[in-house]
Amino acid sequence: MNKKQIVGLVALTLISITIYLFSSKTSEEVLLSKARIDNLYINVSTTGELEAKNFVEIQGPLGMRQAQIWETKINSLVPEGTVVQKGDQVAQLDASSLADKLEQKQTDLTKAESQWEQTQLDTALQLSQERDKIINLEFTVQEKKLALEQSAFEPPATIKQAEIEVIKANRDLKQTKTNYLVKQKQLSAKMREANATLSQAKSKVTFLQDLFSEFTIMAPESGMVIYAKDWDGKKKKEGTNIRAWDPVVATLPDLSVMISKTYVNEVDIRKISKNQSVIIGLDAFPDKKLTGKVTKVANVGEQKPNSDAKVFEVIIIVNETDSTLRPSMTTSNIIQTGEVENALLIPIEALHTEGDSLTFVYKKTVGGFSKYEVKTGLMNDQDIQILAGLSDGDEISLTTPNSVSEKISSLE
Repeated sequence: MNKKQIVGLVALTLISITIYLFSSKTSEEVLLSKARIDNLYINVSTTGELEAKNFVEIQGPLGMRQAQIWETKINSLVPEGTVVQKGDQVAQLDASSLADKLEQKQTDLTKAESQWEQTQLDTALQLSQERDKIINLEFTVQEKKLALEQSAFEPPATIKQAEIEVIKANRDLKQTKTNYLVKQKQLSAKMREANATLSQAKSKVTFLQDLFSEFTIMAPESGMVIYAKDWDGKKKKEGTNIRAWDPVVATLPDLSVMISKTYVNEVDIRKISKNQSVIIGLDAFPDKKLTGKVTKVANVGEQKPNSDAKVFEVIIIVNETDSTLRPSMTTSNIIQTGEVENALLIPIEALHTEGDSLTFVYKKTVGGFSKYEVKTGLMNDQDIQILAGLSDGDEISLTTPNSVSEKISSLE
């Protein structure tokens, strides 16, 4: 091989390497996609938490409010997820405040018993004295009548005086008998009052004694213990308080029917309605996909802790029954809020904007890439609908090409 041939071969090799490197660089920088006809699904994605649709509440003492105990601490509580049988102990509450109230009510009962005994003795004594007065007056009447009989042969004045004495004695006897009846009613009223006070004191003591047993909380049914949530969304546990107006400590869920409770922001809530289909994913089982349906949409928004945005509660029922599902599992919910059939779609990344209203794509042409104005429609997280400006199968760039025609092909 002569010198010219060697030089020519080296030059050809360098040209080939340059062409290869240039083409490799171009292919790496420009990512292509095609406009396609497909169904466009409009979705709203949220994060939720599994709950049982039906459950039995494990409640603390329902009589706390009546006992004027407004809150009490949970001293002990079985671990969450424990499977218990009906009648098993679930929790023990702090009963110290109840003990103080019971001691006070027992003191009140002792006083009421003493008052009842004193009233009973006073009643018996006073009625006995009144009866003695009546008996003595009856003897007096008899004496006056006897004196009247013995004065039959006395002067008229003496007889008249004796008659007056009989009248006075009868009047005193009649008045004393009337007073006795009144006194009897008065003392009976006092006795009833004492009985009522005593009965009330006994009832309060009995109520508090019975309430003591309710501070040891038993499972009303068999099932798995799931801790209830407090007003701030945190789960109740050992050391936290339960309150008279919310005495629920835990629940026993029915795991055969599950729901996902989620919250949708105020921007997207108008898209959500009952009976919409949902695709449900589980963080604990990434490969598992479930389906569901929206069953409830809150009418009133709420503000979650540590957030300024308003959200609306949405309940999604899980269609499938799965033994792996457990309360409190985190779900990823894709709520299908709408669908456009046979739409012309491109990836969102392929769409570009210029100014306030111009939207365009970089369409591949024979000479490279050109800007084509497009009219868009609905979109989801991945794709956007093209109403005009492209055709099925047109190739477009997902990134900005190095060489682009500056002239924009208008829709007009």
